[in-house]
Amino acid sequence: MGSMTSPAPRTDAPTGTPDAPEARASARDLVKVYGSGTTAVRALDGVDVDFARGRLTAIMGPSGSGKSTLMHCLAGLDSPTSGSVVIDGQEISRLSQRRLTALRRTRVGFVFQAYNLVPTLTAAENITLPLDIARAPVDRAWFDEVVDSVGLRDRLHHRPSELSGGQQQRVACARALVSRPSIVFADEPTGNLDSRSAGEVLAFLRRSVDELGQTVVMVTHDPRAASYAHRVVFLADGRLAGELHDPTQQDILDALALAADDDGQPAGSAAPGPAAPDVPAAPVGRHAAPVDPA
Repeated sequence: MGSMTSPAPRTDAPTGTPDAPEARASARDLVKVYGSGTTAVRALDGVDVDFARGRLTAIMGPSGSGKSTLMHCLAGLDSPTSGSVVIDGQEISRLSQRRLTALRRTRVGFVFQAYNLVPTLTAAENITLPLDIARAPVDRAWFDEVVDSVGLRDRLHHRPSELSGGQQQRVACARALVSRPSIVFADEPTGNLDSRSAGEVLAFLRRSVDELGQTVVMVTHDPRAASYAHRVVFLADGRLAGELHDPTQQDILDALALAADDDGQPAGSAAPGPAAPDVPAAPVGRHAAPVDPA
């Protein structure tokens, strides 16, 4: 069984080795405080983290750990109280709202739990909507590659009400990828799906990284969903608590159990359970990183 590493020491800028992929998104000393005075809540407490290009990274933690707040700050959907966020080499923490909106349109893709499809548009029209809003041309070759990857070729002329939940979420995934963003943020993308549909969406997100070269950061409470990731980052009380690399589902369950033993509550918000037998299997041959001796 693999073990969870400790968070890396703080640095002023992203670091790496010649063999390490560049970071598509980074946070340095990220702090987010809601409220003030005695009612202030420190949702993020000095987070330093990098998300590497060409990797699927899962963020896990209990309710209130800061995982969704971290993703929202990284994606430019919320402003940090202090610290810095860099996306694709661009410091976004102090961008004007206009420039931030332009960055989100061109460099960031989103997949939400609730799909957020326009009910009056067809699947094809929903997929190209970000490009239509930006008045940007559709790369038809890339559109076809993305559509074929999500298996929606025969559903392009259907409206959301004519699609299953899994198909709607795959439309949302294709919409996130069609503009070739630098990074895709997925917030509980399988939270509203049955086991089979969830497995299809997770398999696609992993393929989008392995075969299409995408970078994906996914917030999830589900150990099975996180097992599709190259890396799992754990948060607790607004701070990085550790990480796993190339984990199996059992590695993640073991890490959650260890966290529960340490502080009396699980690091994931859902109770662990066996994977459903009809769900496509996560990639195999994973391993967890060794324990940091420090």
